[in-house]
Amino acid sequence: MRILHILNHTRRLNGHVHAAVDLACAQVHLGHQVYVASEGGDFDALLRANGIQTLAVGHQRKIPSLLRALSRLNGYIRQYDIDVVHAHMMTSAVIAFAICRLRRIPLITTVHNEFEKSATLMGLGTRVIAVSDVVGASMRRRGVPESKLKVVLNGTIGSSRSEGRSEQPKTLCSPSILFVGGLHPRKGLTDLFDAFDIVHTSFPSAHLYIVGDGPHREEYKARVAALRSASAITFVGPTTDPYPYMLGADIFVLPSHADPAPLVLSEAREAGCAVIGSSVDGIPQLLENGEAGLLVPPRDPAALAKMLGHLLEAPERIADWQRKSQLRIEHLTIERVARETLEVYSSAMPRDKVTALAT
Repeated sequence: MRILHILNHTRRLNGHVHAAVDLACAQVHLGHQVYVASEGGDFDALLRANGIQTLAVGHQRKIPSLLRALSRLNGYIRQYDIDVVHAHMMTSAVIAFAICRLRRIPLITTVHNEFEKSATLMGLGTRVIAVSDVVGASMRRRGVPESKLKVVLNGTIGSSRSEGRSEQPKTLCSPSILFVGGLHPRKGLTDLFDAFDIVHTSFPSAHLYIVGDGPHREEYKARVAALRSASAITFVGPTTDPYPYMLGADIFVLPSHADPAPLVLSEAREAGCAVIGSSVDGIPQLLENGEAGLLVPPRDPAALAKMLGHLLEAPERIADWQRKSQLRIEHLTIERVARETLEVYSSAMPRDKVTALAT
């Protein structure tokens, strides 16, 4: 099958880029010809190393730029005789929609950021992939027919991005609590700061590590500086490989206010952390509804502090939840995601086309 993924860029900044890159590489490993059209970015070298041709398509939301993008995308689809186009963001879906209709090839869209109002436009796809059950339910409420909506739960274990990563745990002060992600309000970091400040009074040896970057970094550092526990909170900053921090951490916390299906949870579980996540969006599903990780209400620092204290007061509880993190973890592999996505592609094609591709 000849597959063209289209997304705004291939920079490390966004989780949907990681998911698209993982999927594209996994599809190559399953024997398909894969192309990625975008404005380019950090992952282009990795894509090319995996046999994926990167194609330039601008995504500026201005009429001249969009017209050029339409022309380029149409040329690529014709030149490479593409069988299916897979769009990962709203602008990509809008650009691809008319061309796919004209050329009578399936347009698959993936809803990565359901919390954005523009996510409704992802319903333009012949098939619409939701990255968790909650996202699927939301898209149904937005009017996407059941017949075109498919849920493919995010997973990243075994991805090409993880090849060659360090397996040496970082040495962290124990007991260690870790957050990895973007530093912006949706991730609920202020709740984590307040919760840690509460528990640090009873557990002064505990240390909190913040790995990541974002527009609110200086604001968050100033907020932390005013806390009693400030000396026990470390802002690590951005890193291309957070996995060693996960390997070295005792507890991983994701206190998000909204998170459709965060890849970081499969990585934290793979690393064997005890995991605490807020009970929003796709987080419960990625934690086996509380069997593979602990769930707390979002926007509730007191509840989060109580759960952290519950673990910190008994090291054997941390060890128990580290073991539980491995429950049904095989379901979070990128190979499973790739195979389920290929089934979605086939469901969007005429039967004779599917037969021809299989022979």
